[in-house]
Amino acid sequence: MTDTITVGAYAPDFTLCDQYGQDTTLTGLRGRPVLVVFYPLAFSGVCSGELADLSARHAEFAALGAAVLAVSVDSVFALRTWSDRESFPFALLSDFWPHGAVADAYGVFDPTRGTARRGTFLVDDDGIVRWTVTTPVSEPRDVDDYLRELRSLTGNG
Repeated sequence: MTDTITVGAYAPDFTLCDQYGQDTTLTGLRGRPVLVVFYPLAFSGVCSGELADLSARHAEFAALGAAVLAVSVDSVFALRTWSDRESFPFALLSDFWPHGAVADAYGVFDPTRGTARRGTFLVDDDGIVRWTVTTPVSEPRDVDDYLRELRSLTGNG
């Protein structure tokens, strides 16, 4: 397992398929901040709550010019079903194969469980990690924390 990416490091680039089978490349989003949110599994209790909170507050992220990318080891098909059911307004990215490779590059892959840990990375418009948080699998993260850090980064705090 790779060490967790730290503040000040360049965010590892990746290309993953979203819930619609479209490729999303991190470097393709340069010029705007990106919130990369790793979560263990679609349809699970804590993950459902976290992504529902992100969805409910998505307009605030958009108003700050940020892209939100939610990443799990689920297949594109599972992510599409979940997204259709929940109407998520952001990309759900599949780190299915090679299994968990992107989560591992960020240092948040749990090889025992075969899933990502709850790791979040705020990447600036030049691709540098400006804030990160990792929480235990049983603890949801707080969207207010994301928005506070994003506002600080964009000078809208």
